Amino acid sequence: MTQSRKYACEHRGLPRTEAVDRNIHDSRGVSWVCAFLVFAALACSGCQSPLPPLPYPPGPKTAVRLSPGDTIKVAYADESVPDQTQKIRRDGTVSLPLIGEVTAAGKTPIDFQRELVRRYEGQLENNEVLVTLENGLATVIVSGFANRPGPFNFDRPTTVYQAIMVAGGVSDYGSPSNIHLTRIIDGKQLSETINLRPAIHGQPVRPEYVQDGDVIYIARSLF
Repeated sequence: MTQSRKYACEHRGLPRTEAVDRNIHDSRGVSWVCAFLVFAALACSGCQSPLPPLPYPPGPKTAVRLSPGDTIKVAYADESVPDQTQKIRRDGTVSLPLIGEVTAAGKTPIDFQRELVRRYEGQLENNEVLVTLENGLATVIVSGFANRPGPFNFDRPTTVYQAIMVAGGVSDYGSPSNIHLTRIIDGKQLSETINLRPAIHGQPVRPEYVQDGDVIYIARSLF
């Protein structure tokens, strides 16, 4: 034992062995306190404030942009032309009576409808048409702590809850109350936090609908 340690023991009025034991006990106590503080800091780092809802949330009837694989119906006011129900090809086009190949992908149904009205002007006695989306697809990536993460194609409208269920649901290590929905809006990547725990327990909630290109990330559960 060094002279300073010996002096400290004698100064405190303790036998050398008792002083050393107490010193070890104090060191262990400090270690447990440090470990607890580190754990608390890590836990709090995951308890961030929920991100606010995204602007312009899609609804079950929100206009979507047509994509290859979508099935559309073109109804004609002129009875001389039969209504058309077609799937948009991989190149984004459909083939319609009198006007042939027309690009539909990338346009909303109403924009495509207006284009067809212009194209049928002079071709039909009544050039009014109605374009409706019969079956639409959205590609969404479900990542993080899902049982089967990956990209999925969904018929629109589809909710975030439904999309996660298709991906096998939240894994045992995931948090159903800490789900991040990321979407590109006006050229910016924005996110919001969704709590699906009430929906899982059968409580009535306002559904969140996915859009083409969405990314759903299921965070890890802290407990």
